[in-house]
Amino acid sequence: MTSPWVPQSALGDLLDQVAEGLGTPVPPPLRAALQAVPRHLFLPPVLWLRNEAGGYEPCRRDDDPDRWWRAAYQDVPLVTQFTELSDGAAVPSSSASMPSMVVRMLEDLDMQTGQRVLEIGTGTGFHAALLCHLLGAGNVTSLDIDPELIRQAQRALKASGQQPEVVCADGADGWRPNAPYDRIIATCSVRTVPRAWLEQLSPGGLLVTPWDTAWCNFGTLVARRHEDGTIEGALAPYGSFMLMRAQQVDVELRRDLLRDDQTPERSVTHLSPWSVAGNDLDAQMHIGLRVPGVWHAWDTDVPEAHTRLWLADDRATSWAAVDYDGRRTSEFAVAQYGPRRLWDEVARVHEEFVSAGRPGVERQRLRICPEGTRTRHDVGLA
Repeated sequence: MTSPWVPQSALGDLLDQVAEGLGTPVPPPLRAALQAVPRHLFLPPVLWLRNEAGGYEPCRRDDDPDRWWRAAYQDVPLVTQFTELSDGAAVPSSSASMPSMVVRMLEDLDMQTGQRVLEIGTGTGFHAALLCHLLGAGNVTSLDIDPELIRQAQRALKASGQQPEVVCADGADGWRPNAPYDRIIATCSVRTVPRAWLEQLSPGGLLVTPWDTAWCNFGTLVARRHEDGTIEGALAPYGSFMLMRAQQVDVELRRDLLRDDQTPERSVTHLSPWSVAGNDLDAQMHIGLRVPGVWHAWDTDVPEAHTRLWLADDRATSWAAVDYDGRRTSEFAVAQYGPRRLWDEVARVHEEFVSAGRPGVERQRLRICPEGTRTRHDVGLA
């Protein structure tokens, strides 16, 4: 079936949406790249779109072409693949990034003619095609760990007239055969920069990667490599991407937190749980960067409280619960168990956040240092 939508007019609508999202016109080189690389070529015949219940529902191009085409040329992210977990639940595992997000990241990459770039996370191939248009296919290497995604991306790239080197490999290892690179860009988020990326990025080169913490998934690191092998930069206040598979935590650990033999320590706090886990992304990122390996979840289905904020560490050794009784907004019951007092850690870091003047995400700076076979990151404020 065909659609009454003409790609050229749909593309004009998309460029207007991207400019509105950026708050500024799309830079001419990126505008030319978007015009030369039709997004629909890189989308599968079935897209998974948000429904009114907050979940996803399939949109098939053959069954509902108008809806499919409109989605293809809207400035929204589109889920293109689901993966089934061991418990039978299905979660998004690949998506086509929001075009305005793509433009932001490519702007931050600050590419120059002739530079070589490594892309981590081929996905649909759309991002790689834009890089090819900007730098030439011979300067672009793109990796993805999923062989089926690689096959689909290669077909789409060929159809678009762009054929970079596309490799099925774990992005955490980079791709040494084509190193060094002047630029490395990731289309998945990381909680720490892999050592291989530091080694394969040229001195003076730029890394652009979405950042993730167990507490909050937000922000994009834009960092430059120094001669001593470290990289340093700030977080840009945009970006929420799927976590790199090599750094994902075993979700089974989260199912075995509470046991009958545990006796938690009980106390009271005057810090609202919404202050640390509400809508303030500046606060959440400040906490996430400084309280490592701790996640949170809201629960409104506990008999002891109106609303509960759960905290736990990724190793499933410590947990905390902060309860709102439905009445008092200045006093909350706290229970903590394990070697870490997680609520105490979060409350202390939140106090530092307030004392520092509630710094925005853009003031967060990271310094990534090689340490053995891994890296560590030091956190500071600009």
